[in-house]
Amino acid sequence: MMQDQLQRFLFENADIRGDLVHLDATWQAVLEKHDYAPPVRELLGQAMAAALLLSATLRKQGRLTIQIQGEGPVSFLVVECTAERTLRGLAHADEDVTTTDLRELVGKGRLAITLEPDAEGERYQSIVELTGATLAEAIENYLERSEQLDTRLWLAVDQARAAGLLVQRLPESGRAGDDDAWNRICHLSGTITGRELLDLPARNIIHRLYHEEDVRVFEPEPVCFRCGCSRERVANMLRTLGHAEVRSILADEGSVRVTCEFCNHKYEFDAVDSEQLFAADYLRAAPPTRQ
Repeated sequence: MMQDQLQRFLFENADIRGDLVHLDATWQAVLEKHDYAPPVRELLGQAMAAALLLSATLRKQGRLTIQIQGEGPVSFLVVECTAERTLRGLAHADEDVTTTDLRELVGKGRLAITLEPDAEGERYQSIVELTGATLAEAIENYLERSEQLDTRLWLAVDQARAAGLLVQRLPESGRAGDDDAWNRICHLSGTITGRELLDLPARNIIHRLYHEEDVRVFEPEPVCFRCGCSRERVANMLRTLGHAEVRSILADEGSVRVTCEFCNHKYEFDAVDSEQLFAADYLRAAPPTRQ
């Protein structure tokens, strides 16, 4: 039985790392929230698998975000993955999408990858022009141009699950190694089929591809769908709108209703709730009273 997990592995005596990901229930949780056309569904599933693969190096509390913006049928796509291996994602697209070519799906677009620590550390974001016929090609080009990291990706999606394989050449350690290792590992990895990625357990894939290599396999890490929305976050968003704007919505609608695009959870604030949002601000702004 397939499980949602990230499987990390390392090639001994070669500065190369690898990651495998399978998304089963996590992928189903996303599909339950939105009814996407098949090409959009495939692109979103690929982005979710890719985000998890790229997040494998996250060691501190934080999140990695892949964002695509374009002028084609898919105008916006975002996937967020945390260091705890939780995922969420969504896409905005036309309903009658038929093409599967990334260049036609997105048109002239941009790819942004953001690393955002929760506490210490600086937010890092790199934005490049979206290039390549597939998302795997686009991310490979991004990593080569922005990070100078040789990386190869294989992604597969169907209605039941999403999966991916990544191999990446690490900065040289200075130790003597196998000069042909990178070319050989890329060739072996490239023999994987989409069906094998989706259907085979991670350890079976590693054995199938690299049984003649010296590979260290780590314990798999569980993955799950989790949305970060909360009533408190929605309240903070309403505060940024301002008291006048919130009162205007109340006058027109009777209450303020907000639906999270990631998980479709609905939040509602009536007049009393809305006034309480700004009560603390008024108390802080009020002049002190004389005794």
